[in-house]
Amino acid sequence: MQMNLRQIEVFRAVMLSNSIVGAANMLHVSQPAISRLLAHTERRLGLQLFERIKGRLHPTPDAQKLFTQVQVVYEGVQLVNEMAEDLVENREGTLRLAGAPSLCHEMVPKAIAAFCRSYPDVRIVLQTLSPPKLLDAVLTQQAELGLAFFSEPHSAVNSSVIYPNHIVLALPQTHPLAAEKLVDLSAIADLPLIGFRSDIPIGQLIRRSFMAEGLAPRAKIEVQQLHVACALVQEGAGAALVDEITAAGTLWSNVAFRQIKPTVTAPVSAIHANFAPLSRMAKLFLASLKQVTSEMNSEVKRSMKPSRG
Repeated sequence: MQMNLRQIEVFRAVMLSNSIVGAANMLHVSQPAISRLLAHTERRLGLQLFERIKGRLHPTPDAQKLFTQVQVVYEGVQLVNEMAEDLVENREGTLRLAGAPSLCHEMVPKAIAAFCRSYPDVRIVLQTLSPPKLLDAVLTQQAELGLAFFSEPHSAVNSSVIYPNHIVLALPQTHPLAAEKLVDLSAIADLPLIGFRSDIPIGQLIRRSFMAEGLAPRAKIEVQQLHVACALVQEGAGAALVDEITAAGTLWSNVAFRQIKPTVTAPVSAIHANFAPLSRMAKLFLASLKQVTSEMNSEVKRSMKPSRG
């Protein structure tokens, strides 16, 4: 009732190529060999994995579910092979990272570049993932270290805040509020706002912040990513509440960023599985990351100076 690694490999090849011919070419074996092994796998599992319709293979719902887990296994095998290759070639190894999309625009690339200058022999693999997938990647060891906003408590994960990351107001340089050092949420609620979907952590945080002050502004424009919100502010489409890491970017020549009151933070956390201690390389990368965030904090403070006259 179990699949061995060869059967997993053949099943995956058929799923990816959607044909016996394609799987045979992918694995450099004959078509009859693929057909025999696939039929044997179906008999052994007691499942029909493919329907044959007009000479073409169509995966069944059971096959689709199985394929999701097969991909996880295949990635695990790749990790083993890459580690073996590192050992053979006497390399320092591979550091696997996962980051939230907004962090991978500015902060994470700067940290990786600084790290690679000090450790050129280390190979970096970076995945950009949504929060649920990022957590899964850490738990399954597809990523040794995850970098995310709003890390939720999890019994199998260690989490540490590496940057407090304040929420700030982004508005056009010519807006009257650009002359202020500190802007109240009540004044922001009256602006034409660029907001975020309610199923996105930053959107949930901003809504809670307004609700705590008895405010319920309606977004004029709704987006999914912080950089998109800033790009719209850059074009004069409205104002937005964004995090200061996004504000520290070098793209926003027409945008003023101002502190808000009351203070709201969207902490950036580093997470890793508590059943697997961090490697030396991961610890060194975290040191590079903290140095980068310190430099970015200085950039943010400079960008918060109000314009006068």
